[in-house]
Amino acid sequence: MKYRATFVRPDGSRKTLEVREGTSLMRAAIDQGIDEIVGECGGHLACGTCHVYVDAAWAEACPPIAPREQDMLEMTSAPRRPLSRLCCQLPMSAALDGIVVEVADPQL
Repeated sequence: MKYRATFVRPDGSRKTLEVREGTSLMRAAIDQGIDEIVGECGGHLACGTCHVYVDAAWAEACPPIAPREQDMLEMTSAPRRPLSRLCCQLPMSAALDGIVVEVADPQL
């Protein structure tokens, strides 16, 4: 099953992707041309280069932040905000169908 996720790029443009259930938003972004998402570590929670800001309307639908993700968010290039997440930790699901995330700038 596929769901939709919208990425708001640093220039304000939006791109909506179709994402298979279970695929991380990071993997979908890289595979579908969201060049601003680097994903340097390949989704292994080791780099912080897939930093996004989750739209407030979707915050409750996201899985909880694990301690390791919390630690990585402290080291991102762009400022951390209350709704910062690493999109490698956001697997697509029915609960996230329609999610909107803003790509943090810069990633590196």
